[in-house]
Amino acid sequence: MGRHCFIRKILLLILVGFSLNAAGADFSLSLSHAQETEPLTLSSAVDKALKDNPLIRVTLSGREIADAQLREARAGWFPLLQFGETFTRGNNPVFVFGSLLEQARFTQANFSLPALNNPEPLSNFRTSLTLRQTLFDQLQTYTRVNQARLGQRQADLQKAMVEQQVRFEALRIYYGVLVAHAKKGVAEEAVKMAESDVKRIRDRFRQGMVVQSDLLAGEVQMGEFRQQQIDSEGDVAVAYAALNTVMGLPVDTPQKVTGELVKKHFEPPPKEELVRLALLSRPDYARASYGIQLGREEVRGAKSEYLPRLDFMATYGESGKDLSSGSSDYTVSASFTFNIFDPGRSARIGKARATESLAIAEQNHLASQIRLEVVRAHQQFVSARERLGVAEQMIDQARETHRIVQNRYREGLTTITEVLRSETALVRARLNLVAARYDHYVSYAHVLLSCGKLTDIQPFAS
Repeated sequence: MGRHCFIRKILLLILVGFSLNAAGADFSLSLSHAQETEPLTLSSAVDKALKDNPLIRVTLSGREIADAQLREARAGWFPLLQFGETFTRGNNPVFVFGSLLEQARFTQANFSLPALNNPEPLSNFRTSLTLRQTLFDQLQTYTRVNQARLGQRQADLQKAMVEQQVRFEALRIYYGVLVAHAKKGVAEEAVKMAESDVKRIRDRFRQGMVVQSDLLAGEVQMGEFRQQQIDSEGDVAVAYAALNTVMGLPVDTPQKVTGELVKKHFEPPPKEELVRLALLSRPDYARASYGIQLGREEVRGAKSEYLPRLDFMATYGESGKDLSSGSSDYTVSASFTFNIFDPGRSARIGKARATESLAIAEQNHLASQIRLEVVRAHQQFVSARERLGVAEQMIDQARETHRIVQNRYREGLTTITEVLRSETALVRARLNLVAARYDHYVSYAHVLLSCGKLTDIQPFAS
């Protein structure tokens, strides 16, 4: 019986160990799957950038500041309630006389000349509750509220402008990663092609069909292509670091970008239409117009200082020799003030008018800059589109030229120099095609950005 129990314990331990091993294998398998990086699409990269890019957080803080300024400005319409507790002790005759009256402890004996001229020190505890309400403040609160609302609109436009800029940067860097991968692939193919040529030249050299200089030239060409491959690997790492940066992530965050720069056709509106759209849609231009309105509000507020001011105040208080006793009192007052002569008022009006003139000049300057930017972006797009067409023709020509030269070299009808030259031309043509497609994409995005229409990435979706 004891032996059976011992065998059962051993079997139980084996079963537990097997279960733990299986669970550990499943855990490591699931962990390895969790560690795999999912491919990053253009849409997800842009969404991540619009969420976590530091510039976006800056604009959100700007809107919060504008909201707080509006609440602060509106507070001028509400009353101010203050509580105060004051302790005073002294033998100043006026203070003692007044404090005795406040405390309701003034007696006939206090009228004696020695008591009036040389009173005993007195302590006075004063508790007060004061209500202040501005009934008319020369429209200053109204002006500040209007300015704060304009500040909110400016903050929203600033956010819209920064979002377009971040979207452009994310798009540009994302396709930069694809370009880096494409250049790396071209470099790897060039190295394989050079290795194949060197092997073929070496075999022919051993057969005595070519001279050693041909072999050396091929090896030099292969070394140059390997250097390009090394550089392209570094470019890929830098491109991923830039992509992580624009998405607000640490530069060494693992990412995986798949896809390629496919052939696309973009057709922007005419240049004149782009300029018109830019002056209607650019957030920074609309923000400048609100700057002019802010200047006008400042002028209106400065001119309002010619109006009178009306305030109301009510106070309830208690005065006593200690905190446990005292006499209560209250006062209600209203004040009407009108500045007959204020030498700084005209200066403030002049300053406000100068601020408005400055805002108008800045908007006019910005309009000129926007027109120039639109024209430049449009011309860059046209040039990029034409370069792309040339690059697509050159790649076919370079490929066919290389094939013909290789066949002629095998027949001994040309030199190794021509072969290497055709290989270099083919590699350059492939790189030019990749760069031309990248410029085509980015230049069109720049056109949309220049006219304030880069609000989504739909034109670039595959």
